[in-house]
Order: sequence, then structure tokens, then C-alpha cells
Amino acid sequence: MTYPKALIELIDDFQSIDDKMERLEYVFDLASEVNELPTSLWSEETRIHGCQSEAHVLLEIEDGKVSLKSGADSKLVQGLMGILTIAMDNLDTEEAKKITPDFAVDMGILNSLSPSRSNGFRNMFDKIMNELEEY
Repeated sequence: MTYPKALIELIDDFQSIDDKMERLEYVFDLASEVNELPTSLWSEETRIHGCQSEAHVLLEIEDGKVSLKSGADSKLVQGLMGILTIAMDNLDTEEAKKITPDFAVDMGILNSLSPSRSNGFRNMFDKIMNELEEY
């Protein structure tokens, strides 16, 4: 699959990091990439079920482009949300729909996460994709 340019750069960044702990530190740094969803807007509708932390994502389409807002009570989870923000935010909806979860394997990030965090990341991705299919 051909990924959007920002996602290719992010995959390259992760692939250049050999150390598992350094990868996790980079995920923490990516928490700042999130378009913050204020806690006042957190609801059952925005909740990511199956995530170990309290995590929420709101997908909106503005002028045919994906707009992601998210938030979590864990900086690690917020960093994982930052990855999805880089991967999908501001993409045309049709381009975003083509993204598969394989990019996380290409990054090598799943090897750095516990099974429950990997599952939560997949649940985030699936929630976004399921909502995207409605558009």
C-alpha cells in the first residue's frame, strides 16, 4: 500500500529506532500531535471501548477531509492517538479509508507495546475506520 507522505515519514522515523524503550519515548513525544478533545466532550459515543485507559476520539468530516480530535488519561495512549492523527488528520475521506492497520506493523510499534496496549491501539483504529465508513 502507498501511504500518505506524513505517515511514510513517521514509519521511517520508527524504523530508524532500534531500542524498544526509545520507541516508547517517541510515542510519548507524539502525544503533542493530538488535536485535543476537551474532557467536557468525552461521552459514551466518543469512548474507545477495549482500551486500558480512558480514551476518546471524535471523527468529523470538514470539507471532505478527516478531522480527528482525541484525548486520554494516559500520555502513552495520547501518543498512540498522535500516531493516528499524523496518519489520518486532514486526509480526503477516500484516501483515509484506504489506510490499513498494517502501517503499525511496518512501523514496528506493536513490538514495543504490551498486548493490551496493542489491542487498544487497534480498537482506536477500528473506531475511526468504522465511523469513516459512515461518510
